[in-house]
Amino acid sequence: MIMLRNAEPRDFYFVTSVINDWWGGRQMRDMLPKLFFVHFRETSFIAEVDGEIVGFLNGFFSQTFSEEAYIHFVGVHPDYRKAGVARKLYEKFFEVTRARGRHIVRCVTSPVNKTSIAFHLRMGFEIEPGDDVVDGISAHSNYDGKGESRVLFVKYL
Repeated sequence: MIMLRNAEPRDFYFVTSVINDWWGGRQMRDMLPKLFFVHFRETSFIAEVDGEIVGFLNGFFSQTFSEEAYIHFVGVHPDYRKAGVARKLYEKFFEVTRARGRHIVRCVTSPVNKTSIAFHLRMGFEIEPGDDVVDGISAHSNYDGKGESRVLFVKYL
């Protein structure tokens, strides 16, 4: 059974020790600073099965846009993909977001991450129109720097 709890600072060390492996060797560690496990615990969650961490979600409430929340990073252990872990994490984030009176959730992914794009569309996110098309997907060119296009998602709760 998948159990969810709020992230704690101590979880940072485990998550960052496995994050590159969970991404098939891609260097993802630098994208997830410890501050998410310290300052955004209300909107960051850990998924466990039998006491083992099998997934995480780090998000926050926008300081600029009072009705919005943002999902920064989500990861699921490869052995637990397609077991509903990510869906449960997102649903928990949506629940907390609604309870705080926020009605818009945003997130981004790389246009090459077809699995992520498909998942977000299944979860009811819409792709925000960009200024480029990459592999048939609308993207925002240079979003995260020169040559770093991203697909932007929005979901209205």
